[in-house]
Parts: sequence; C-alpha cells; structure tokens
Amino acid sequence: MYMEIDPLKAWERLRASRSSRPGRASSGARAKTYSTALEQAQQMFRAAEVVGPQTRPLLVFYGLSQAGRAIAAAATNLKGEEWNLVSHGIHAIGYHKDFADIEIRTDPAGSAGSFVRLSELLESPIWCTDTVVPLNAVWDTIPANLEYPLTAGERLTPLYASAGIGSQPHPLLTIEVGDIPDRVVDAGSREALTEFLEAYPGTSGHDGFVIRTEEGVDVPNYERSHPDAGWLIMHWAMPSGADSAEQRRARLRAMTRGYAGHRYFFPATAGLPRDLHPLMAWWVVLYVLSMLARYQPAQWAKHIDIDGSHHAVPIEKILERALEQLPTLIADAIDEVAVWP
Repeated sequence: MYMEIDPLKAWERLRASRSSRPGRASSGARAKTYSTALEQAQQMFRAAEVVGPQTRPLLVFYGLSQAGRAIAAAATNLKGEEWNLVSHGIHAIGYHKDFADIEIRTDPAGSAGSFVRLSELLESPIWCTDTVVPLNAVWDTIPANLEYPLTAGERLTPLYASAGIGSQPHPLLTIEVGDIPDRVVDAGSREALTEFLEAYPGTSGHDGFVIRTEEGVDVPNYERSHPDAGWLIMHWAMPSGADSAEQRRARLRAMTRGYAGHRYFFPATAGLPRDLHPLMAWWVVLYVLSMLARYQPAQWAKHIDIDGSHHAVPIEKILERALEQLPTLIADAIDEVAVWP
C-alpha cells in the first residue's frame, strides 16, 4: 500500500519540539544534544535532496544517525550516561557478494552503539554473530519497498492492518489485513495461510472469515486489491470482559507496529526472535548503502548503474522514500520513547 507522507509537517513537529523538549531532554547536556542533533539531521536531509545516489546514502544515513542521538536524549528509560551513543553498533560483511546477500551483524546486547541501544529502547531485536541476516530480508520489511524487490524469490513483507474499531463493546477484534502475497492467496487453503503467518508474531491466535467450497472445504475468503496481493478479514477473541473499544485498540497496538499513522504486522525474518522496529529496519538498509558508498565506491557505482544493474531503480526509490518517510518515523519514535512511565 502506497502512502502519502508529508516530510515538511514532520520537520515542523520536530522543530517545534526543540522549544519544549520531550522526556529527559528537557535540560542540561541532553537538551543541547537533542536540539543540535535534530538540526544536524535536518541539514543533512536537506543536503541529500540536491545530490544523486552516488552521495545521497551518506547524507541520509548520517542524518538518521544524528536523529538517533536525539531519540536517545529524549528517552525516559535511558538514565545516567546510557543516552550517550558512542559508535554505530552494527556491521556489514560480504560486500563481494550479490547486493541482496550482504550480511549484517550487530554488537552485543547492552553495548553503547547506536543500533544496539536504540533497538533495545524500541523493543527491536539484535543478533550479534549467531544469526545470518542478509540485506534482502531486512529490505523486504520496509513498507516503502513493497513494489521494489531485490530478488525474484518469495518475500516476507509487511501486512497492512486496517481496523475500523467501533465504539460499542465487542468480544472480537476485527481487522482487514492487506498485502497478503499472491502465492498465499492462490494456494487458497487455511494451511497455506497458517504456515505463512508463522513468520508474523503479531498474528498469533488469529481466525479468519471463510467460505465453503463445493467440496465442503472451508477456505479463507480473500478479496483481491490488485493482481499481486489480497485482503482478508481476520479476528482475534478478546479476553473475557475486555471488549471495550479502547481495549481493542490497545490489543491492536500490542499486535502491530506503527508506521507513519498506519498499523502493520511486520515479519520476524532470518530467524530473528521478533519483528524489527521499522525505524531500525531503515537503519540497517541505510547503513549498508552508506558503507558501500563510502568504503566501496567502485562497487557502489556498479550497483547504481541504471544501464547495468537491476538493483539501481530499487536503490534510487528507497533513497527517495527515505527523505519522504523518515522524518515522520523519527518524530513518532521520539513520541514513543519520551512518554514518562
């Protein structure tokens, strides 16, 4: 699902927050870091708008990195010097491989690198060297990449959660789930759907509306939104007595992650224990792009060669979408971590 996101409004939100700083960024060194880091982030994003893909990933990633320092400065759960990020906390190896197969590693849990500290803050997994996480797996978890795959293989992409929660009490939380891949819809069976949804932790305990075939078999009642995906009305039983609209909204928030005002079920890919927070998925992808551009310029030139690389257009598109969507995700992440318990 394509969404219109206004980066100017997001930057207005972020600039307005600097005179009334949220969370623990209200005073002292954290306040100065919050304001300065956001100013640096915005200037880097502005600079990225006027350069091409040869240089853009450097500016976008380091803009995001500085925004991460503002997020940490505002976080109410980070005390003492825990908010002070001192390194990247993430590494990429295998630049000689196909672009989609570059591997990502992280520093250990509890370390002060930006990726680790922010992942723990946003309840997003880290994996050190125990799990092989290829770029392609993370790439597919970003909603902006739904139409821009790196490979022709089977993908695990976000599922859009559209919930029209009424005001009356109801024992079921009912959601329209979209962007279910063509292969699952074509399979048509409840078994195929159940197997597919095993990669989506938030869907645990689901049930779905079915239709009965002429052979007397109950199958998911999919609707097609476009030729490559489908929608399905799904529901979850609420605990006894927890049937109010607010309780159902809380259940929805617990099952899904937010993305610029929308809700998604995100997959737990590559053996990770749970789904990546969307901001951290962006972090992974932009880190890899920036490291290629900075330290492997000849390979980077090949990847973005429109006449020779089938990755060139997807790379161009994700860099465009980064400038459009990341300011909102940054502002939302600050709101998420700056709430006092």
